[in-house]
Amino acid sequence: MSLELHEVSKSYGPRPAIEHVSFALAAGEIGCLLGPSGCGKTTALRCVAGFETLDEGRILLQGRVVGERGLHVPPHERGVGLVFQEHALFPHLTALGNVEFGLRSLAVPERRARAEETLHLVGLDDCAAAYPAELSGGQQQRVAIARALAPRPAVLLLDEPFASLDAALRERLVGDLRSLLKSLGMTALVVTHDQQEAFALADRVGLMREGRLEQWATPYELYHRPASRFVANFVGRASFLPATHGADGVVQTELGPLVEERVEPVEQGSACEVMLRPDDIVHDDDALQRGRIVDRTFRGANFMYTLELENGRRVLALVPSHRAHRIGESIGIRLDTEHVVTFAAK
Repeated sequence: MSLELHEVSKSYGPRPAIEHVSFALAAGEIGCLLGPSGCGKTTALRCVAGFETLDEGRILLQGRVVGERGLHVPPHERGVGLVFQEHALFPHLTALGNVEFGLRSLAVPERRARAEETLHLVGLDDCAAAYPAELSGGQQQRVAIARALAPRPAVLLLDEPFASLDAALRERLVGDLRSLLKSLGMTALVVTHDQQEAFALADRVGLMREGRLEQWATPYELYHRPASRFVANFVGRASFLPATHGADGVVQTELGPLVEERVEPVEQGSACEVMLRPDDIVHDDDALQRGRIVDRTFRGANFMYTLELENGRRVLALVPSHRAHRIGESIGIRLDTEHVVTFAAK
């Protein structure tokens, strides 16, 4: 493994910032720590970088212990690259000069060649002589990424790297960064509060809440097999319907039966709640079940409808936008769910 955290904890005074956080990244994997403000994701990144000492636990980089209680390897000896939201470029140096800055241990010809090669990797060959003030926000961030990559770190750490950029540019740079990291076989850990950014960039995502890691999984597993209600609600949109556990994995709901992949045995007849994603509910004119549209959001290719069932309970449905309906209309709906996830009834 390139990066491993084992039961890592860090407190500031009496308040724990992170508690017993454990995850690992294999060589070449991109991981992302996701969560709301104050959940501890940046503290975890700072612990990996070496800016914080650990209260408990252990951190390993490429099999080498770099942090535990009583042992702290400083940041400059960990072999990590760092990219922050604030580009922190030197205004008096050109783009090439900024990238060369971290390569002062190399001979001048090698330093120049490495910096030029890295600028080429991020697509800024033509901007080598430009100063930061002459570059756009996206170009400045590319220079910051090039500067972090130039020393060829074991792991690249990025803290909200695109938060200050507009949505369209951010989406493009996220795709470019993933392609670049994969082409280099680089292991990376990214911190973000943006779910779409995390899903587009990472192989594995860790969702944090109040200093704890709720789930560490692939984006697909987080969305379709959330480990808790918090994960289900934070990652995408979800509705919860009361249900009853039946025989042979069947879950009975007011919209019809569903078959659950059970990991542990449950008591037949016990109450539960089934999670439904908006794409689990299909608009079907021939369906017996009906839902009245009480709200709708146009999303380009589709509408997100909030539907009220006969008993007043509400669910979400994603419907192609060419099937437009007005608020107040009643439409036929049926379940089409591949991944049935249930939680204990409240």
